[in-house]
Amino acid sequence: MSFDVETCGANAAAWALGHTGSTAYATRCLAFVEDAIERSNDLEVFGGDNAAESAQLYGASLNTGAPPAYALAFYEGVGELFGDRRDWGHVGLTLGNHRVVHAWDRVRVDEYRELEALPPAPGWEPLRWVGWVPLVRVLEGAQSRVWDEDPATAALRMQADRFGG
Repeated sequence: MSFDVETCGANAAAWALGHTGSTAYATRCLAFVEDAIERSNDLEVFGGDNAAESAQLYGASLNTGAPPAYALAFYEGVGELFGDRRDWGHVGLTLGNHRVVHAWDRVRVDEYRELEALPPAPGWEPLRWVGWVPLVRVLEGAQSRVWDEDPATAALRMQADRFGG
């Protein structure tokens, strides 16, 4: 199935920006970006279980320059989550003009390289830029889907299912 990348990107960006300030996605950056893409376009994408896994799966390190609009921007994010210390990664959706909307302590917009200067949570290391992935790559294999559950509630449930947290 093929989806129009520009339309999907614009819909995802609008959805994400509509959640600016929300704390519902704290520690769930990948769920936030996936929800922005999926919920605003009635589709489902298939990536990794966390941002670091998705960055590797999609080959984010191959694109290290400034990301275009509607790309996924990936970062190394090392810390402890659910009693496991490792690179969980961090991801946001780019908006163009070097800006990225992402879920940190709250949903916010920052310049993509300024994320590395954000104060990390206790026990976590500062983020480190990995690279970006074009939305067309993320949409490969996407399926149409109608969502009927509140996105933040679903993200929390899926996190508990995957990691027991």
